[in-house]
Amino acid sequence: MSNKRILIIDGHPDPDHAHFVHALADRYAEGAVEAGHDIRRLDIAAMAPPPLTTRREWEEGRPSPAIVAAQDALLWSEHIVLLYPLWLGDMPALLKAFFEQVMRPGFAFRYREGRLPEKKLKGRTAHLVVTMGMPAMIYRLYYGAHSVKSLERNILKFVGIKPTRRSIVGNVEGDDDIRDDWLRTMAEAGRSAQ
Repeated sequence: MSNKRILIIDGHPDPDHAHFVHALADRYAEGAVEAGHDIRRLDIAAMAPPPLTTRREWEEGRPSPAIVAAQDALLWSEHIVLLYPLWLGDMPALLKAFFEQVMRPGFAFRYREGRLPEKKLKGRTAHLVVTMGMPAMIYRLYYGAHSVKSLERNILKFVGIKPTRRSIVGNVEGDDDIRDDWLRTMAEAGRSAQ
C-alpha cells in the first residue's frame, strides 16, 4: 500500500480534549503515522472561523490566513477524515462556518454559465466520523442520517470530494468497552488510510 496524504479535520468546536471526537482524531492520526502516511490536521476549535453573513463576502471577500492555510491543506490532501459531534441533529455551527469560509467560489468550485459548476476538488476521498449521544441505529433508521447525507451531497460531492466511508458512533457517553472498540477501529482506519 502506498502512503497517502491525509487531512484530519477535527470538527468539535470545544477545545477541551476530554471530548471523544478529539480522542478519535488522535487515534486515527496515530494509526496513520504508524503506517507511514503523511498527515496534516485542522482543529476547528483553534481556528474559530466566523460565519459569513453576505453573499458578497462569500464570493469576493478575502479569506483569513487560517482559512487560506486550510485551503492549502485541502489541495495537498488525497484523503480527508472529518470528525464532528452531532449537535441538534446537524454539524456544530462552527464547523458549518468553516465550510462556508473554505468552500468559496473560485477555490472549491467555479461557476459556468448555463452549466453546473465545475468541481475543483475532484480526486479526493472522505471518511466521515460522527459522534452522538443517541444510539447510532436510531439516527440511521428513524432520522435517516439526514445531516450526514446533506453534508455528503450538498458540500462534499458538490465540490468533487467523494465520500467513501461513514462511521456513526452512537452512545458516546456509554460503555467504556464500546469506546475502546471505536478507538481501535479509528487506529486501524488510520493505518489503512480509510
